[in-house]
Amino acid sequence: MRTLIGRKSITVRLTLLFATVSTAILLLLGLLIGTLVEHHFEELDMETLNGKMELLQTAIGNIRTSEELSVLSTKLDGALVGHHGLAVLVTTHDRQNLFLTSGAIFPDEVLTQGSNKMTSTLWTDTNHSTYRGIAARVPTGIPGGKPLTVAISTNLSTHEHFMSSFQITLWLVVGAAALLTGFLGWVVARRGLAPLRIISQGAADITANSLDQRLAVATIPLELAEVAETLNGMLARLQESFRRLSDFSSDLAHELRTPVSNLLTQTQVTLSKSRTAEEYKNVLASNSEEFERLSRMIADMLFLAKADNDLIIPHQERIDLAEETKGILEFYEIVAEDKGIKLTCSGGGQVLGDRLMLRRAINNILSNAIRHTPQGGMVAIQIDSDGEKVKWTVENTGNTIPAEHLPRLFDRFYRVDASRQRFSDGAGLGLAITQSILRAHGGTASVFSHDGVTRFDLILPKVIRIGAHT
Repeated sequence: MRTLIGRKSITVRLTLLFATVSTAILLLLGLLIGTLVEHHFEELDMETLNGKMELLQTAIGNIRTSEELSVLSTKLDGALVGHHGLAVLVTTHDRQNLFLTSGAIFPDEVLTQGSNKMTSTLWTDTNHSTYRGIAARVPTGIPGGKPLTVAISTNLSTHEHFMSSFQITLWLVVGAAALLTGFLGWVVARRGLAPLRIISQGAADITANSLDQRLAVATIPLELAEVAETLNGMLARLQESFRRLSDFSSDLAHELRTPVSNLLTQTQVTLSKSRTAEEYKNVLASNSEEFERLSRMIADMLFLAKADNDLIIPHQERIDLAEETKGILEFYEIVAEDKGIKLTCSGGGQVLGDRLMLRRAINNILSNAIRHTPQGGMVAIQIDSDGEKVKWTVENTGNTIPAEHLPRLFDRFYRVDASRQRFSDGAGLGLAITQSILRAHGGTASVFSHDGVTRFDLILPKVIRIGAHT
C-alpha cells in the first residue's frame, strides 16, 4: 500500500498540478480583485466625505454672527437630507456640540486628529457597525471667533455586506474551478497519455515468438516518436540476437551430433564382438581424432564465450605484421605448391597487440583463403600503414560469394555451402574467432566478394586503447 501511495501515476500528478496551479491563480486573482474593490470603495467614501466637508466648510465660513451660528443646526439638517449613512458632528473648541446626527458616535481619536490635512479613521460602534470618518478645524466668518471642529462619517455596512458576499462567491468559484480544472486536467492527461498506453499495449503483445512486430511510429505524437523508435531498435536487436542464438544452438547440435554419433557407433560396433589388439588400436585412434575435434570445438567455444563477455584482454607487444604473415605463409607453401596457388605478401606495418591472438586471426583468414582458392589460383596479401591504423588485406581468386551470405560469414558455424563443407576439418568457428580477436584489439574485420575475387580486410589500431575491447 505504501508503494502504491508513493508511486502516483502521471495522470494523477498532472491532474493535481492543473488543479493546484488553477486554484493558486484564481486565489491570487481574487485577492487582487478584492484589494482593488476595497480601494475603490475607500476612494468613493473619501470622495463623499471630502465633498461633504467642503460643503460644511463653505456653510460655516459664511457665518458672520453668533445668531447665524445658533441656527447652524437647522441649515445642516436641510443640507444632509437624502444622504443616508452619513453622520456629522460640529463642536466648538471647548467640545460643545453645535450639531450631531442622531445616534452618531465619534471617538475622541477622530476629533483630535482634525487638521488641514484630513485622513480617514475606521472604528466600530457598540452595534458592531464599522464607520469611516474624517475631521477638520473649520474657521467661521465671525471676527475673532475660534475655529469649529467638524467630523463626518459614513457607515460601511453596505460595503462589508458586499465584500462578504463577494468573498463567499469567490471561494465557491475557486472551489468549483479547482474541481472543474482537475477534471479537465484528468481528461487532458488521459488523452495526452493515450499514446503511452498504446506503446505499452503494443510492447505487451510482443513475445519471443513475435519479435518481428514493431510499434507504429507514424501514429505516435512527435514527442514520443523517439521512444517508439528506440523500442523498435531494441526489438530489432533482440530479434537478431534470438535468430543468431537459435541458429547457433541448431548448428552446435549438428556439429556435436556428428562426432558423438561416430564415437557411439564405432564403440558399439567394436563391443559387438571380440576384436584383435590391432583392431582395438585402430578404433581408439579413430576415437582419438573425434575427441580432438570435440576438444578444439569446446576450446573455440570457450574462447568466443570469453570474448562475448569482454574477458579477453590482449597483451601488448610490438608486432611486425609482415614478418608474422610470412612466417605463417611458410607453413602453407607445400599446400600451395600442390594446388599451384601463387602466394604473395607486400607492404608492412607494426602494431601493439597480442602476438598469439593476432597470429591465430591471420592464420584463420589465410587457411580459409587457401582452402577456397581453386587449382592455379592466387592469394595476395597487402599490408598498409595509415596514420594510427594498419590495414591487413588478403585477396584470393575463386567463386564469388553471393551477397546475401557476406553479412553472416563471421557468424558461428555458418557456412556458405553447408552440404559440402560439413565434413571439412573446420568447425565453422574460425572467422567468428577472428572477428572476436579484432574486436578485442579495437579493430574491425570485413569481407567483400565480386567478379571471382574475395577480399578480407583486417583493420587494427597501432596502439590498443584502454577499454577498446569492451
